[in-house]
Amino acid sequence: MKRWHFILVLLALMALDLLAGNGFSVPSEAIFWKLRLPRMLTALATGAALSLSGAQMQAIFRNPLADPHIMGVSGGAGLGAAIAVLLGSGLSAWAGGITMVGAAFIGAMLAGLVIVAVASHTQSTGTLLLVGVMLGFVLSAISSILQYSAGEESLKLFYSWMAGSFSGVSYSGLVLIGCILIAGFVLAFSNFRGLDLVLFGDEYATLSGAPLRAIRFRTMLGCSLMTGAVTAFCGPIGFVGIAAPHVVRRLLNTSAHRTVLPWSMVTGASLALAGDILAHIGPTPLPVGSTLALIGIPLIIILLWRSRL
Repeated sequence: MKRWHFILVLLALMALDLLAGNGFSVPSEAIFWKLRLPRMLTALATGAALSLSGAQMQAIFRNPLADPHIMGVSGGAGLGAAIAVLLGSGLSAWAGGITMVGAAFIGAMLAGLVIVAVASHTQSTGTLLLVGVMLGFVLSAISSILQYSAGEESLKLFYSWMAGSFSGVSYSGLVLIGCILIAGFVLAFSNFRGLDLVLFGDEYATLSGAPLRAIRFRTMLGCSLMTGAVTAFCGPIGFVGIAAPHVVRRLLNTSAHRTVLPWSMVTGASLALAGDILAHIGPTPLPVGSTLALIGIPLIIILLWRSRL
């Protein structure tokens, strides 16, 4: 597959996503600028951020199923959102106190800081992975306990956030996500040679002069920032970060991160757009987390199956 094919697919999905909503229809000017364009841009940024994070995590953990949410960042966002629910916060009220989005972002960042701190003090990939998984379980457990104290209306808001959606993000929110995505991009591309070396194992990377702690620190810092931002605004979005890097490696037949990282972002953006289109083609919008699962899970299974042939 040629690289320009990825761009062609992305452009086609962007056009379809702008038309998706109660079937495919040309939107009015107000709907275009206030609803569909922000939704499409949110999907693009989310898919790119999660895929960039997934590609890096699969390298440092040398695990084909590593995902941005595996390190507990999503659990931190969920805990922050649950706390906001108990305080009666809504999804769209940024000003005037703690909101669900703001609280989720703070929770994600605090969880990310824990992982970054661990990454800066250990050279063991297994230890870092174990800490991240255990942190995620603990934060999710606390979140579940807190939900028992919430009212029915607050729980409805929380579960709506948990289902995932690219709708409702303002242009100011998009600017924040975009700035964090740029920072994550810079960190990732300052790291791509180290990620290539890590693929051959920690011992080989160390003998080659790669600073393992610095590589892991920069990776986890960028991934925590990007995953925290998109999770706070859009809810826990799964499968994109796992699937996109595998698609790129297989179709372009390379594991070099100078190629894998940017094209994973393009592929992840395309997958996110496909999930959003599927969520909005019917008369009733569906949770994008579910539609992405319908796309991502079969794709992952096919890739894993073909890799064993």
